[in-house]
Amino acid sequence: MTRIDRRALFTSGAAAALLAAAGGSVNASPKAGGVFRLAVPREGGMLEQAARGAVYDTLTEIAADGLLRGELATGWHSTQDAKTWTFDLRAGVTFHDGTLFLAEDAAASLATQGIAGAEVRAITALGSRQLLIELTQSNPHLPYLLAGTDQIVAPGGELPVPLSNAIGTGCYKVERAQEGRHFRACSVEHHYKSGTAGWVQTVEIIVIPDAEIRAEALRDGYVDVAALPEPRGLLKRGAFFYHPSSSDMALAARQNVGIPRTVGRRSPLDDGRIAERWWLA
Repeated sequence: MTRIDRRALFTSGAAAALLAAAGGSVNASPKAGGVFRLAVPREGGMLEQAARGAVYDTLTEIAADGLLRGELATGWHSTQDAKTWTFDLRAGVTFHDGTLFLAEDAAASLATQGIAGAEVRAITALGSRQLLIELTQSNPHLPYLLAGTDQIVAPGGELPVPLSNAIGTGCYKVERAQEGRHFRACSVEHHYKSGTAGWVQTVEIIVIPDAEIRAEALRDGYVDVAALPEPRGLLKRGAFFYHPSSSDMALAARQNVGIPRTVGRRSPLDDGRIAERWWLA
């Protein structure tokens, strides 16, 4: 193929309104605005993972610098035996439907999902801004566990829900979504992370099953980043960034895309934060 097969692109779930991305070099500092388009395969749940990472927050997160930081939690401490943990929660945060985030939402969400890697005895809301987690066994790693992509917080703990109905406190709220096909979300105004994350105005994630078509979509400017485990020799025109390297590619990005310092530790989308951490220059 010398040009992208547009029928294959659109029938795979891409929106017909996709336009070619503007060129330019990457600035060291992120700039706000623009549409960020990511092409992913159907297998592996990449669309779901990246989309939910844009919509939902967790109590803690592994930040772009690789360090553990508070997200919906602002601080935490435990008893000496690391069995009883108290988390202070962020004030003034609202869900995308306008309701206020409360400790009851965090408690219900964690109770619904469970905390993988920890044996929980009880999860209790202490008023509206504190959460008490009691474990049956000591676990000093609990704050790290709560950064997992399976520890998201939703109103009233109502999980799981279809992606089209997802409501969280994340940097992006859903505009439209088709499970396994396409996701589009817009940035939340006056978000508590404004100026530190969620740089682009709109995020679009498109499922393109064929790796060669994903590569052509990237090469020809229909998407900005593509999951490409096999280079297939198609990215010969123009300049691209490769993660982690051109010889062992997991993601390829156009030159006008800014890449954060840390991009997953197990796989390129393992933290689900590509939507809020990458930017366009």
